[in-house]
Amino acid sequence: MGQCGITSSKTVLVFLNLIFWVENEVDRSIQKVYKTYNGTNPDAASRAIDYVQRQLHCCGIHNYSDWENTDWFKETKNQSVPLSCCRETASSCNGSLANPSDLYAEGCEALVVKKLQEIMMHVIWAALAFAAIQLLGMLCACIVLCRRSRDPAYELLITGGTYA
Repeated sequence: MGQCGITSSKTVLVFLNLIFWVENEVDRSIQKVYKTYNGTNPDAASRAIDYVQRQLHCCGIHNYSDWENTDWFKETKNQSVPLSCCRETASSCNGSLANPSDLYAEGCEALVVKKLQEIMMHVIWAALAFAAIQLLGMLCACIVLCRRSRDPAYELLITGGTYA
C-alpha cells in the first residue's frame, strides 16, 4: 500500500512538471505541423490542423495572419486560409483574407495549451485522490495495529486441566 502512495506522489510531481513544459512543447510542435500543412485530406498533419481549428474555433497559431508565413499559403497564391478557419455562422466563407470577420480571430496554440492543461489537472486530481485514499488506508492500518498492541495477552479458557 505504501508503494502505491509513493508512486502516485511521483505521478503528481511528473504531471505538475508537464504543465509547465507543455506550453513550450506545443509551440514547437504546432509550428512544425503548420509548416507541413498542404491542404489535402489524406495528409495526417492537414487533417489534424483542420480538426483542431474546427473543434476549438480557432485559426492559425496566434491568429489567422500566421497562415501568410506558411508554404501552403505561398504556393496556393489565393490569399486565403483553410476553410476550417471559417466561422460556423459565416455561410459564404471561402477563407479569404479580404473578409477577416468570417474567420476565427483567436489562434489555436493558446487554446490547445489550455485544453491540455485542463486534462492534466483532471489527471492530477485523480492521482491526489488516489494518494489520499492510500494515506487513509495506511492511517487505518496504524490505528488497528496500535489498538492491538494495547490489548491484554491471550488468556487460556481452560484452567487447571490437561491439554490435548
